[in-house]
Amino acid sequence: TLSPAGRVSERPCSPHLLARRANRVVALWAATIFAFISAPARAETVEEFFSGKQIKFVVGSAGGGGYEFYSRLIIPYLSRHLPGHPLFVLQEMPGAAGMVAANYLYNIARHDGSEIGMVGRGVGIEPLLDSKDRGPSYVASKFNWIGTPQQEVGLVFMRLPSRIATMQDLKTHELIVSGTTSAAAPSYYPRLMNSLLGTRFKVVEGYKSSQEALLALERGEVEGHCSGSLSVTLRARMEPLVEAGKVKILAQLGREKDPDYPDVPLILDLAPTPADRQILELAFTQQVMAWPLVAPPAVPADRIEALRNAFDATMRDPDFLTEATRQKLIINPVSGEKIAGLLDRIYASPKDVLDRVAALSARN
Repeated sequence: TLSPAGRVSERPCSPHLLARRANRVVALWAATIFAFISAPARAETVEEFFSGKQIKFVVGSAGGGGYEFYSRLIIPYLSRHLPGHPLFVLQEMPGAAGMVAANYLYNIARHDGSEIGMVGRGVGIEPLLDSKDRGPSYVASKFNWIGTPQQEVGLVFMRLPSRIATMQDLKTHELIVSGTTSAAAPSYYPRLMNSLLGTRFKVVEGYKSSQEALLALERGEVEGHCSGSLSVTLRARMEPLVEAGKVKILAQLGREKDPDYPDVPLILDLAPTPADRQILELAFTQQVMAWPLVAPPAVPADRIEALRNAFDATMRDPDFLTEATRQKLIINPVSGEKIAGLLDRIYASPKDVLDRVAALSARN
């Protein structure tokens, strides 16, 4: 210590004073260490998570169809608009009308945003269609729906010549159509029309893809085909046959008509009762979510928000729209939030309606 005169005093500190000082030092260090240990780690930002990553993009269909075309069109722009600009790696995972991919994303894929995909359009409502169906191993409402680039309308095709001229004729004459799996639109829609409209479609299932099912129609292996969509590949393939008088379009399958076919009847308008129309509207929900992008459940909310924002930005991107036009792909998007809301309303339908849908879809 210093004396009043500025000289160093030689008086020693008392033992009690030294002890108090030591205790204060120990307490200070203890508080510092506790604060360091108890402080939460800084959360990883969305940009930090996606930066430098490879995102697996699962496509629930075989190559060469609309699912692949839309996926390959979207993912470069999704990367452009997603923070961190990750690289997307496309992996085809066909089977069971997209349910193989859906089951993978729900049960096996990492639930952190590093694996997403485009599944079959029926994935959202398939658990409603048949209570005995063991295909779905997921809860549709728990998926994180990102969006769809296009809403769809399907068509009922028939080879010519034929003794069938209208849908009314199908109540007395059988039409053999090509299908893929029981859950897919080419198989499910004919069964539904048989149940509600009294038509006599006979579905031959087992074709590996819609492209093979269409080839069966072209070869004459079957008499018709009920498509679930009007993709660019289907238009390019079927319109020349229609113009040449080799194929006729009998009806449209969806909630509203495609403007390119104003004179072709909409199946909804052929429903005999309001209750039947309600069933058809529910069944055609999958046409609204025609090419759905999804992420697994439990992905952090900020990453889902970033994926949805990137998808929405992609749908408005002028370069994307120009490229879609060049590839003749129609863009009429529905956001992930709207898809999720639509499914919530469908699953909240009265039980008697849902039971009737399940019962009808189970019939052959």
